[in-house]
Amino acid sequence: MSGHAFSPEERAAVYRAIAERRDMRHFAGGEVPADTLARLLEAAHAAPSVGLMQPWRFIRITRPDLRAAIAALVEQERQRTAEALGERRDEFMRLKVEGIGQCAELLVVSLMDGREGHLFGRRTLPEMDLASVACAVQNLWLAARAEGLGMGWVSLFDPGALAELLGAPSGARPVAILCLGPVEAFYPAPMLALEGWTEPRPLDELLSENQWNC
Repeated sequence: MSGHAFSPEERAAVYRAIAERRDMRHFAGGEVPADTLARLLEAAHAAPSVGLMQPWRFIRITRPDLRAAIAALVEQERQRTAEALGERRDEFMRLKVEGIGQCAELLVVSLMDGREGHLFGRRTLPEMDLASVACAVQNLWLAARAEGLGMGWVSLFDPGALAELLGAPSGARPVAILCLGPVEAFYPAPMLALEGWTEPRPLDELLSENQWNC
């Protein structure tokens, strides 16, 4: 084993956080202490990013009227998504897809403006800025689980409408609404699997060697 490895207990804690992380939709109100929120945001900010561009921007939503306006945007997209799903419309409408009204903290994560000026690692893969933001969100998610807090990533919204609502500069693009806070319990499995929407596929169906065989 590498001499740089964590202790067995530390490794177990990392793998536990990964295994027990859930996309939460049910929250118990309460609050997130300021020092805990600061740790979570620092964990997100410690994520790797292409060319060290750190394309993430975090907006903490503290105004009730703004939270309500964001919830309305999500509801609009929920209705549009339901219509686009056709025969699965009613099944989709029965799903709980966000916890904006119940979570202790609401954050919006956005891609920064001016991203076209960053070519390092993005000349042929410009979407690596989004991949970098996803790494930041995952860091926050895992840290939240370690702190005993739930987090849910809401993606049902029109990015342009949310950017306008938040007064974002031209070129910025919101990519995540994050619901964060205490929960009564963590789901024992992904919620969409528990609700019968879909089933996760095992790793061996998604892994091949040398050539595509998935």
